[in-house]
Amino acid sequence: MEDILANKFSSAEKRHKQDENRRIRNKRVKSSVRTAAKRVVVAAHAKDKDLAESTLKDMIKQIDTAARKGIIKKNTAARKKSRMQRLVNVLGA
Repeated sequence: MEDILANKFSSAEKRHKQDENRRIRNKRVKSSVRTAAKRVVVAAHAKDKDLAESTLKDMIKQIDTAARKGIIKKNTAARKKSRMQRLVNVLGA
């Protein structure tokens, strides 16, 4: 009986560690996506088209990676990219 409980507890412990590591990794990725989006917005408000386009390219790469790994949903990624692309396109008009 004790062996069965020990096994359940050890697997639960391992699962808890894995979940915690994934949570920290996901948090780091989401934070970097938000920071990249903020850089695009700052560049767009400064009316610096070249900087806005280069930061947008970086942000899109980060968002696509996060979406591919399932950290953010596909539609959320598409929505964020679309909004930022519109913001940068206004600079060119």
